[in-house]
Amino acid sequence: MTVQTFRDLLSAQPFQPFRITMSSGKAFEVRHPEMAFLSRTSLYVGVEIAEDGVPAEFRICSLLHITSVEPVGAAAVEA
Repeated sequence: MTVQTFRDLLSAQPFQPFRITMSSGKAFEVRHPEMAFLSRTSLYVGVEIAEDGVPAEFRICSLLHITSVEPVGAAAVEA
């Protein structure tokens, strides 16, 4: 996956929640654009969201290891 792919996903209007799947098989959902931060090589995804909407932790997901992205509730798009 490319930086531009995630720029487009995170800035889409209206925002469409999406799920990423890693080469390890782990999957993470991005339900709101503020729950992910993009760097040149990684996507930082907020996990364990507290009641106040703030993530307790972030997972660092290397763009090289993201194997698919899919809108939540739809079919996957392969890398």
